Amino acid sequence: MPLTPLRLSVNVDHVATLRNARGGAFPCPVEAARVAMEAGADGVTVHLREDRRHIRDRDVERIAAEVETRLNLEMAATEEMVAIACRLRPPACCLVPERRQELTTEGGLDVLGAGPALGEAVRRLAGAGIEVSLFVEPDPAQIEAAARLGAQAVELHTGPYAEAPEAARGPHLARLRQGAAAARAAGLACHAGHGLAYDSIGPVAAMPEVEEVSIGHFLVGQALFEGLPAAVRRMKGLIAAARGG
Repeated sequence: MPLTPLRLSVNVDHVATLRNARGGAFPCPVEAARVAMEAGADGVTVHLREDRRHIRDRDVERIAAEVETRLNLEMAATEEMVAIACRLRPPACCLVPERRQELTTEGGLDVLGAGPALGEAVRRLAGAGIEVSLFVEPDPAQIEAAARLGAQAVELHTGPYAEAPEAARGPHLARLRQGAAAARAAGLACHAGHGLAYDSIGPVAAMPEVEEVSIGHFLVGQALFEGLPAAVRRMKGLIAAARGG
């Protein structure tokens, strides 16, 4: 029997990276978001970083206003970012760890070791009607802590799995399955993301607990060779096949 459909949220951060490398307005992440949705994506993800290295405030505002999508705003749990999210009220926010010197998000939040600011951010965002997820390692203790904090979802960090050689992915996949089961047991929606590509999406999409995957860097890079609509459609096809559709 086919599993329930799984949402693909396309991250358009690195369309903005290309734009910012040259200056000006092209390529436009807002147009990329629109194209992705027309190609069958189920949502759009953007990470508004403290240093605005790719996505900028105006990009988020325009996507929220101009693109019919389930917008997922990734951000750190800072006062500035929480205020922006509460003003824009996207359907979803994913709270992630952020270090200025990192090239990309390097790991999950330490929910167990977080101070009161993380819980306050979750409360404020949820109070604004936003679905709050926490980006975490597939560690049951961290996932249970996310539930206690009031999050509605977790996004499991798939980077170690996706970046490992195919022959060495088994232990990482087992951890992800354990994390997905822990999320369901804790009453949380389970999302997954980071580093996923054509060759790694299948086993993650086949997990019945996983409801959404966020994929960006790979799809934007692959768009150079086959176009963004084709890349989104191909990824959707692989997801559907893994779900038994």
